[in-house]
Amino acid sequence: MSISNALTNALSGLTASARSAQVVSSNIANASTDGYARRSLSQSASVYGFSGGVRLDGVTRHANPVAVAERRLADAGSQFATGTNSFYSRLERVLGTPDSADSLSGVMATFESTLATATGAPDSDIRLKNVALDAENIVEKFNTASDDIQTMRSEADSNISKMIDDLNGLLQQTQDMNRKIFSAMSSGQETAGLEDARGVLIDQIGELVPLRIAPRDNGAVALYTTTGATLLDGTAVEVSFNESPIIEPHMTHAAGMLSGVEINGRPVRIDSERGALAGGAIGAQFAIRDELGVEAQADLDAAARSLVERFQNTTTDPTLTAGDPGLFTDAGAAFATADEVGLAGRLELNNLVDLDGAGETWRLRDGLGATAPGDAGDATQLNRMLDVMQEQLAPPSGSFGPKTVSMTELSGKLLSNVSGARVTSDRDLAFANSQLASLENLELQDGVDTDQELQRLMLIEQAYAANARLIQAADEMLDALMRL
Repeated sequence: MSISNALTNALSGLTASARSAQVVSSNIANASTDGYARRSLSQSASVYGFSGGVRLDGVTRHANPVAVAERRLADAGSQFATGTNSFYSRLERVLGTPDSADSLSGVMATFESTLATATGAPDSDIRLKNVALDAENIVEKFNTASDDIQTMRSEADSNISKMIDDLNGLLQQTQDMNRKIFSAMSSGQETAGLEDARGVLIDQIGELVPLRIAPRDNGAVALYTTTGATLLDGTAVEVSFNESPIIEPHMTHAAGMLSGVEINGRPVRIDSERGALAGGAIGAQFAIRDELGVEAQADLDAAARSLVERFQNTTTDPTLTAGDPGLFTDAGAAFATADEVGLAGRLELNNLVDLDGAGETWRLRDGLGATAPGDAGDATQLNRMLDVMQEQLAPPSGSFGPKTVSMTELSGKLLSNVSGARVTSDRDLAFANSQLASLENLELQDGVDTDQELQRLMLIEQAYAANARLIQAADEMLDALMRL
């Protein structure tokens, strides 16, 4: 080997060592950076005439596409479980738990107990007022729960609008990043940094909706939902949604009163089974607005209906005639079966005995339709109301099943159903988060190991020193030749 060839080889080695040191330094510096994938410098032997040396073939980005894809799906699952768990946890706080005195079943039991106390002294105005107060507590509990369910549905509708705006923006940015990667590859530039940036964007999209990714020519990628909807393939789609300013119990997407989703102007399914955006953060909000919230309202209305019908019956209060409202009313009027939806939110105590209305609590003893106070010692009507609270009846609607229950037992069953759903959602959330953590750890196995990178840096230092020593030796030989 000639001295010039030795110098050429050593200089190429120095260049390779310097570039390798840059790559390793970048790995160490970005070990904790989200979306960063470990790099390595690809090298090969350079053969050109009689000279050799090292040829730099580019920087290779190391990422396990299977692990990344599974982690993104787990991310979407975690977001969905978080959203639904939040709904059930909040609903349980509003309704209370069966062992709580201020829960729905608790206020029912208190009302029943107050009625029993009043039967022992029907002439006591204080005891009759307590019956009215505890009846009002039941009304407020139903009203508050109904309002909160609709608030959660309205918040979900608003969240959907914001998330879809974010989705459109992220898809457009991913399309732009595909174009930049294509331009960089066309001009022979490195694309690892651009791929990292695109990966971060796709991660954010993956939280909103579960994704499948397909590679395309020139480094581009296409994005599809797991249910087959195209989000990006060359050009990003436009996802549209119209937010509703207010949501009432009767307003549902199935009835055409709430917005669905359109992709490039075409309506798509939005249910949690096969909806185009089902399974991620957006899917959770649709589930709350169109499924979980609607089902919770239906069961609450069914319980309110059972309460109203028990006291609206002329057998319970013979002073009533057909069409008269009972102790518990539908916004002050008699309840009609066709108007069940939203009843819990409209539930009111009969104005005749409401302490904020006429306040004629003697009617609790003598009957709502009585023309005048009767025998102050007669507890017959109070006993009728107590009996109807304890009467075993099958729920007229809702998801409670055909088993006969008392009114207090029915409210307890409602609370038990909500608590059971919350426990199930807790388990689903724990599983989703555990799965996500496991897949994140699996993905990190292909990430940056700083110990290994430092070892590589030591080897690079040795290679750099060896090439520098070769250049020094060649220089000494040239000096010796010049002195001849």
